[in-house]
Amino acid sequence: MRGRRVFMDSLVAHGVRHIFGNPGTTESPLLDGLADYPGVDYVVALHESVAVCAASFYAQATGRTGIVNLHVAPGLGNGIGMLYSAAKANSPMIVTAGQQDTRMRLRDPLLGHDLAAMAAPVAKWSVQVERADEFAPIMRRAFKVAHDAPAGPVFVALPIDVMEQETEIGAAPAGPLFRAGPADPVGVERAIAALLAARNPAIVVGDDVARSGATAALVSLAEATGAGVWVESLHFHAAFPSSHANARGAVPFDSVGIRAAFDGVDLVLLVGGPFFEEVWFAPGSPIPDGTAVVQVEEAAVRLAYNYPLAVGLCGALPATLAAIGDGVAAGASTAYAEAAAGRNAGHAKRRDGEAAAQRSRLEKGWSRRPMSMPRAMAEIAGALPPDAVVVDESITANIDLARSFTFDRPHDYYSGRGGGIGQGLAGAIGAKVAHPDRPVVCVSGDGSAMYSIQALWTAAHHDLAIVFVILANREYRVLKHNIDAYRQRFDVPSNRPYAHMDLQGPDLGFVELARGMGVEGVRIADPDALGAALRDAFASGRPRLIEVEIEGKR
Repeated sequence: MRGRRVFMDSLVAHGVRHIFGNPGTTESPLLDGLADYPGVDYVVALHESVAVCAASFYAQATGRTGIVNLHVAPGLGNGIGMLYSAAKANSPMIVTAGQQDTRMRLRDPLLGHDLAAMAAPVAKWSVQVERADEFAPIMRRAFKVAHDAPAGPVFVALPIDVMEQETEIGAAPAGPLFRAGPADPVGVERAIAALLAARNPAIVVGDDVARSGATAALVSLAEATGAGVWVESLHFHAAFPSSHANARGAVPFDSVGIRAAFDGVDLVLLVGGPFFEEVWFAPGSPIPDGTAVVQVEEAAVRLAYNYPLAVGLCGALPATLAAIGDGVAAGASTAYAEAAAGRNAGHAKRRDGEAAAQRSRLEKGWSRRPMSMPRAMAEIAGALPPDAVVVDESITANIDLARSFTFDRPHDYYSGRGGGIGQGLAGAIGAKVAHPDRPVVCVSGDGSAMYSIQALWTAAHHDLAIVFVILANREYRVLKHNIDAYRQRFDVPSNRPYAHMDLQGPDLGFVELARGMGVEGVRIADPDALGAALRDAFASGRPRLIEVEIEGKR
C-alpha cells in the first residue's frame, strides 16, 4: 500500500470525519484519494488561517481531533497566526502541509522550506514523514500527543514522494487511553481541609472544566463553599453557568485588577487553566498577600507554574472536584454551612444589583444613534432561537454581551484564545460543522471580521446556516482604549488623535462583500429593525450577514 493510503486510513482509524483545508499541488495525493473515503468530508477554505481556526473551533466543540491540510511553506506561514491561537486554546489538532519531493531537497525547490522548523514554536510536536514506513507510527503518535493534557496542535509535513512510496505497515489507532484518574487521596483530603478552613474562598476556572465535563461538580463545590466563581479573562468556553448567583465574570487583565477582585479572599482555588494571562505589567502578584492557593489540573506541568501552592492536585477534573465537593459537604460544621449559605446569599444580592445596573445602562442607551452596544446585545439576545450557539468576537462589546446573554452549558458559547483577532467568522465555520442541527450566530467586530472575511465563501459553498452579525463602529475601538491605557501607565502626556485606528475613507461595505461571496446580507442602522432582521436570518436556514451600525468610542 502507498503512504497516502496509510495517512487516510490513520485518520479513519482515529474517528476523523472532517478535514479543513486550502488545497495546493503537493496535496494532490490526498485530494485525489478523497473519493475513496466517503466518510471524510473536506471543508474548503479560501485562506489557510480560516482552515486552521475552523478546525480549532471544531476540535473544541466536539472533542475530536481537528485535521488541517495546508500547502507548503507559504500556506503554512499563512496559517501560523491561527496555529498560535489554537495552541493557546489547547485545541487537539493535527495540522498537515504538503511538502516538495524530498529528492529535490538540495535544489531549493519552489515553495520549499523546512516546514517542521516553521511550525515547531507553536506546536506540541512538529515532524516530517521521511519514508512511508513512518506514516503509521507518526500518525498514531500525533493523535496521542495532540490529546495528551494539556492538549494542543501537532504538525506533520507530508512530502509528495513519500505519500507515493510503498509500505507494508498499515494504520493502527493508539487504542483507548485512560489518561487521568482521580487525584491522590492524600491531596484531596488536604484540599478539603484547606477549603473548610477558609472564611471567604474564591474559585477561578479555566476551559478544561468545560472540556472535561466537570461543570456540574464545580457548581456543587461552589455552592458548598459559598465561593464566588471567576473565569479566565480570555476563555473559549462557558465553564460555569453565567446565570448562577455565584458567577463573578472574567478576571481582569493585570495583576492589580486581579488582586483587587480577590480583596477579602483568604483562599483561591484554581481549576483547569493557565493562570493568569495578563496584558499589562503591574507590580506584585495577582494573589493577595496571605491568601492560600489550591490548584487542580489534569496536567502536572501547570501545577505551581506561576504561584506557590498550599495544595496542588493532578487528576481527572470531574472525579477530583466531585471528591473535594463531597468531602466539604461531609466535613462542614453547622457554622461553616451557615457561613457558606450567607456567602451564597451575598453573591445573589450582588448579581441582582449588577442586573439592575445593566438594565439602567440599557435604558440610557436605548434610543441612541448609532446604536448603543447594550441595545445591540439585548436585541441579539432577544432574537436567539432556542438551543443557539454563540461564537463571540465582539471585542469591546463583550462586557455587554456577557451581561445580556445566558450561557449555562459549555457548548452554548465559544470564543478564541491567544488574543489574535479574526477568530470569530472562521471559528463559526468549525462550530457549525460540529453542531449542524443547532442555530449558530457569530458576533464579530468589523475590524476582526476583515481578518477572515473569506469564511463567508466557505459558509455559502458548504451551505452552513450561520448568522454573521458584524458590529460596525468603523474603528479599532479596543486599540483606542489600549492607547489610553498605555499613556496612563507609562505617563505619556498626549492629546493626540488616535492614529491609524479608524476604518473609514472608504467605509467597509460588509453587505457588498458578503454578496460577492454568495451570502445575502442587510445593513441595519435603526435599532428597532435589528430584532426582525435577526429572526428573518435565522428562519432562512441559509448563511446570512447582518451589518449593524453601532456607536464608536465616545
